[in-house]
Amino acid sequence: MKKLRYYICLMLYYSIARHLPGSDMIYSLGSKRIRRFLCKGIFKKTGKNINIEHGTFFGSGADIEIGDNSGLGVNSRVSGPLKIGNDVMIGPDVMIFTQNHRNDRLDIPMRLQTDPKRQVVIEDDVWIAARVIVLPGVTIHKGAIVGAGAVVTKDVPEYAVVGGNPAKVIKYRDGKKV
Repeated sequence: MKKLRYYICLMLYYSIARHLPGSDMIYSLGSKRIRRFLCKGIFKKTGKNINIEHGTFFGSGADIEIGDNSGLGVNSRVSGPLKIGNDVMIGPDVMIFTQNHRNDRLDIPMRLQTDPKRQVVIEDDVWIAARVIVLPGVTIHKGAIVGAGAVVTKDVPEYAVVGGNPAKVIKYRDGKKV
């Protein structure tokens, strides 16, 4: 029965709910609640008051966990395994990847050379701004801010403000020196 619910929710999300208006639109007609309800039947774990915005793509979603008061921004594209903590803001057009392609074998086409999936962890109270790219295996620690357009290739320390390509620490929110 649980598997049937999963497939029904997944089908309804991608065929209807993903295309409903954004939650901040006057004419949204409960689209935020509809997406939240369906994602509770899709994701591995969901907290209270989650917000999955218009156009978000998450593949099968079966290995995604999202904490209380957290959300995925408009047109975000994420894959699992992904663990998102509490009070996390993820802006529009963010891409979170958990798998990459290898290129070390010349006898096999690159499209067939995949690395194993590596979990991305986003801890509590993190803000990921618009159009950020997060690569496989990264942990973004508590209280961090990732500036718009950054490409996160390695772990982000607690309370760090990072930006750029590749993302580098610009400053720390707690006053610690860079």
